[in-house]
Amino acid sequence: MASEIRDINLAESGLRKIEWVRRNCPLLTMLKEEFGETKPFAGQKVALSIHLEAKTAYLCEVLKAGGAEVYATGSNPLSTQDDVVAALVTEGIEVHAWHAISDEDYMRCIDDVLAIGPTIIIDDGGDLVNRVHTKYPELIDNIIGGCEETTTGIIRLEAMNREGKLRFPMVRVNNAQMKHFFDNRYGTGQSVWNGINRATNLVVAGKIAVVAGYGWCGKGVAMRAKGLGARVIVTEIDPVKAIEAIMDGFDVGCEKVIDEEDFLNMRDGAICCNAGHFDCEVDMAWLRANAVEQRDMRENIVGYKLSNGNWIYVLGEGRLVNLACGDGHPAEIMDMSFAIQALSAKYLVEHQGDFEEMLMDVPDEVDFDVARKKLAFMGKAIDTLTSEQERYLNESGI
Repeated sequence: MASEIRDINLAESGLRKIEWVRRNCPLLTMLKEEFGETKPFAGQKVALSIHLEAKTAYLCEVLKAGGAEVYATGSNPLSTQDDVVAALVTEGIEVHAWHAISDEDYMRCIDDVLAIGPTIIIDDGGDLVNRVHTKYPELIDNIIGGCEETTTGIIRLEAMNREGKLRFPMVRVNNAQMKHFFDNRYGTGQSVWNGINRATNLVVAGKIAVVAGYGWCGKGVAMRAKGLGARVIVTEIDPVKAIEAIMDGFDVGCEKVIDEEDFLNMRDGAICCNAGHFDCEVDMAWLRANAVEQRDMRENIVGYKLSNGNWIYVLGEGRLVNLACGDGHPAEIMDMSFAIQALSAKYLVEHQGDFEEMLMDVPDEVDFDVARKKLAFMGKAIDTLTSEQERYLNESGI
């Protein structure tokens, strides 16, 4: 099946973006060289549903260097960069995606990627895994396993697993220390504000920023907002996380994720955006149905006038603001996350048939190997325990 993208003539711009990422992702570059020699994915068909921008494109290149046939589609209608997917096609990777794709075409592209009969799945949000289980169960026996990148996708996987519906092994990449400690906190924190600032061109200092949820992503977003000079309020339902937010210096309230009640209480000109996977955290359906006027204000900003006369501005259609309005996480951050992805996929191939559980965490040896290598690339070193210290820690003394 041929690739289906917007314009192959955009490839030169995409190739430049990928080259910049390549220069700033030493872990992935090291793996690409290693995989090029060892070919751990020889004979494998890898299907990916991911945010198609330069860093994920480089992950595709790394998998291809390892001998895989690579087939990619998007995981969000607004995060695909058309020049990057054009570049991937010129490098022999089949892609079915384009920016601002309709919901109908989005699912058709998911189907097109699954039609190749994958042996490994790389998912971001769970759409590939869900689709293969619900529409293409005949493909399941051929799938060795897969990797899930996001919190949202893992929640979906855990629900499937509890119900006994998950039928091939999946690695919870998001749970790896080298993923969520850095990607979710520092990556999301910086890229969310990159997207907000690019879309709005407004000052952050002096404004009130409300962050819904104080998980790792929320911590990063709140931290960066504070650094930019905003007064930050965190909303939470978990008392432990609420105390943590308070001790980190933030005000804490308890509100719903943004819905009708919140919209009607917002100030005129309030700006809403979302860093979660789906567009339901900010209730876009209610806004579109109840706004008395809707207007495009700037690129990636739509204004909704409410019955009370106030305007609410939404960035990136309420979808992932860091990717809909920006370039996503910094390259150095995704270098760690995608090294975990690539090595987890390699682990699945090497241990196929050995898994007793359908849902597993990234092996510690993979997590710590990535950490040690990243530390070395950063030009840093750490101490190691002496044999006496190890004995002290490991012996009971009895």
